[in-house]
Amino acid sequence: MDTKDAMILSGGYCNSKTAYSRFVTREVHVGDVPMGGDNPIRIQSMTTVDTMDTLGSVEQTIRMVDAGCEYVRITAPSIKEAENLANIKKELRLRGYDVPLVADIHFTPNAAEVAARIVEKVRINPGNYADKKRFDQINYTDSAYQAELDRIYKKFAPLVKICQEYGTAMRIGTNHGSLSDRIMSRYGDTPEGMVESALEFIRICEDLRFYNLVVSMKSSNPQVMVRAYRLLVEKMVEENMNYPLHLGVTEAGDGEDGRIKSAVGIGTLLEDGLGDTIRVSLTEEPEKEAPVALALIKRYQQRKQYLQSNSTPEIVNIPGDTFTIPYEADEVNAFIGGALVPRVVVDLSRENLKDPFVLGSVGYRYDALNDKYHIGDQSVDFVYLGNSLPSFTLPGNLKVIYEYETWHTLAQRDNKHPIFSLDAYHNAAERDPSLNLVRVSNSDLLTESFANLQIDRTVVFVLETSHIHGMADQRQFFNNLRSIGIAPPIIVKRTYEPAAFSGPLGDVMNPEEPVSKLQLYAATDLGALLVDGLGSGIWIDSLATAADKIASISFGILQATRSRISKTEYISCPSCGRTLFDLQETTQMIRSRTSHLKGLKIGIMGCIVNGPGEMADADYGYVGAGPDKITLYRGKEVVKRNVSADKALDELIDIIKNDGRWIDEQAQH
Repeated sequence: MDTKDAMILSGGYCNSKTAYSRFVTREVHVGDVPMGGDNPIRIQSMTTVDTMDTLGSVEQTIRMVDAGCEYVRITAPSIKEAENLANIKKELRLRGYDVPLVADIHFTPNAAEVAARIVEKVRINPGNYADKKRFDQINYTDSAYQAELDRIYKKFAPLVKICQEYGTAMRIGTNHGSLSDRIMSRYGDTPEGMVESALEFIRICEDLRFYNLVVSMKSSNPQVMVRAYRLLVEKMVEENMNYPLHLGVTEAGDGEDGRIKSAVGIGTLLEDGLGDTIRVSLTEEPEKEAPVALALIKRYQQRKQYLQSNSTPEIVNIPGDTFTIPYEADEVNAFIGGALVPRVVVDLSRENLKDPFVLGSVGYRYDALNDKYHIGDQSVDFVYLGNSLPSFTLPGNLKVIYEYETWHTLAQRDNKHPIFSLDAYHNAAERDPSLNLVRVSNSDLLTESFANLQIDRTVVFVLETSHIHGMADQRQFFNNLRSIGIAPPIIVKRTYEPAAFSGPLGDVMNPEEPVSKLQLYAATDLGALLVDGLGSGIWIDSLATAADKIASISFGILQATRSRISKTEYISCPSCGRTLFDLQETTQMIRSRTSHLKGLKIGIMGCIVNGPGEMADADYGYVGAGPDKITLYRGKEVVKRNVSADKALDELIDIIKNDGRWIDEQAQH
């Protein structure tokens, strides 16, 4: 189709402010598996073996497809790899696999032009395809800037014309860490720069009447990624564009951290109704990515089915367009709200409260010999005990939440605080002079009980929801309080029943069920609020999940949203055919010796393509430079080149020590 599809835009880029609906994009054909339009959200991943290993690439692709991938991306860093895509594709077809292939191009236009004649889609990065990144700061005049755009047009146009001729789709994939020097000089390392980088290439495509495009705005920082996609859609609407969106968080890492970080970024945007295809980037085997992606999008498939067969109540919306105003919570008891980091609540009411060792699951390790508690960086701030009374002395700095009827009977109340229903708070014979928690929901705002509520500087809301659009319902609550003109601290609570983790994905996800789904669901629901600065605390309630897992997930969400740093962060690429060492093994090795360095960000990149740019957010970098050779970075600065791999970690630790940022692990205990 040579003209743009008509757009049906309902409510701008962030439909979930009041209800859930997908942002309607044009349909783009990728082989026989179209995306966008009314098509389901597609799942994809990327091979990690050498592209010149034809049979290895084929076998891995088959495992990925069998796991749920609908597109498979393969790196083509040079012409020889691009040409070998034909052999991979031929062998896949002989084996009965028609999955569309995507060539991943970085620096080499001639490789892209070869690949575009073979595969169904090519991905180019505008930061380094026809532009350059040498970390040079150049002050461009308007005429010099335009001259660079004219040069890019000439270099990019041949690929566009080949894609037109062969019916090949194209993804214009901007990465936060690889913006060109030209973009950086004018826009800085910002979401605005990311968006403009993509729009420049989209405009060239449109000038050449090519519209079979997909766009992405990836970053290893979920906050940046979310802002960039939202801004992209806003700008596309302004320019009458509606291209499908490929969602992903780059270098998310592995294990729980990788899943949570991915869900914070991808899930937030899915809640906004954005996203037509997703790739979860884990430093694991690529076939492990698809089940995670399936679990993320299954919620929206179920939501669509639910809406087709059920009516759902409107989300309470008190008039007042205040989304651009930050929610600045009052501070209560010098402990929660204000500028303080978000607090973590974990329910221990169902545990054995006769044994102080039970608190080890929430970060308070009991030392029986000395009768004292050791507190870690991930010790929770509140435990909910309901109506259960422990038979041991609690740590002095752990706050305990009791149901009001039990709290009311306590003789000693230091660090013990009541939680009320809205009506119970009105009728209470007494209240805590320092901190009272009150359960509320967005729909309560229209009740007489809320209208008569006397809110003082001791009140903290515990925000609950049962709405099908739970995140949107809770986000609207913050907006409604802005309109009302009150700002108590709010602990966001989400309850996940065991049934939420059942379904056809159980067989695929094992042995990760149900913990893996809780990681993804909670990271989406709570992370989507935290990335916008909403929430003075979080409370995950799940009968199917042990307390230590809930605590770990809670701190993981706060870390991924950059709202509370409690551990070392690893920005680790998912590996591909360019990788120059065993990324999974190396990541675990580095983690084993540096995981105690709270607050430090370490980038672990398999090759120079994903090197200083993609780990731009890291404090230190460990980057493959060649076989058995590692280059070490401090931020974007090269500190040591071509270090032998068997010495590189020791050298990295020496750099950290020389910078005064090393802490002996024993000193933390």
